[in-house]
Amino acid sequence: MEAKLMNCEHASEMMVDWLNNQMPAAERAAFEVHLNECPDCQRELKATRQLWEVMGNVTIPKPSDNLPIQFYTMLEGFKGTENKKVEKTAFWDDLKYKIESFFTPRLLLRVSYSMCLLLLGLGGGYFLSRQQTPDYQAQIKELSNQVQEMNEKMMLTLLENENSSATERLQAVSYTKEIDKVDGKVLEALLSTLNNDENVNVRLVTLEALAQLADNPRVREGLVQSILKQDTPLVQAALADVMVKLEEKRSIKPLQRLLEKDDTDVIVKTKIKETLKALSYRV
Repeated sequence: MEAKLMNCEHASEMMVDWLNNQMPAAERAAFEVHLNECPDCQRELKATRQLWEVMGNVTIPKPSDNLPIQFYTMLEGFKGTENKKVEKTAFWDDLKYKIESFFTPRLLLRVSYSMCLLLLGLGGGYFLSRQQTPDYQAQIKELSNQVQEMNEKMMLTLLENENSSATERLQAVSYTKEIDKVDGKVLEALLSTLNNDENVNVRLVTLEALAQLADNPRVREGLVQSILKQDTPLVQAALADVMVKLEEKRSIKPLQRLLEKDDTDVIVKTKIKETLKALSYRV
């Protein structure tokens, strides 16, 4: 069958498909016939191939560790913005809300937290500038410990406050990365958030934070116990993935029980079967 004629404009549009071998046979034949007869398209194809090879050698940047938290925070912020657009609040009601929100404990807490960090930073700079003081390193260490304690208190306050928004709770979980030594109170707060938070995104980010602390036996035990406490497919599947990464064989029995439940999502059941298979091979 004779190949259909092709012009330069059409050939230019088809060059990427030709390079990727994604062109139908008939169009490929027409393209190659045109290419053999057109020096301009030959030069353009050569330049396109060189550009394609350069792009193929570009190193893909590694995502930031905070990317999930940033994404879910942005998502919650977008939801909040859209909800506010839908709401039609009268002028005086809106003014009253702003006045009341100015004096809410959450805002005061955030302002106090920021002021304390500022004061600590100024104090740190003062001590650093006085290097003749023999114990300045100890003082800096003490300031660092105080910042750690404030991060922990801020985190616990936001997680335990019933009025905290999902965005605030996401931010609270992110403080985990800034706490050098995570104590029992923080672990209990994170595990409680994983099992009880009403927002799926908050639970997913909390699961990721706990997985980073899996060297702690209490965390591993809490993650295993959390399997049967979850009722959301996304969290159930994410937990199954974490169990494989941690090679946590104690999760086999609760995963089997979850697999046997009639109301477990079909996709989650498939994920659990893959997880059980992977864990069984490592027994």
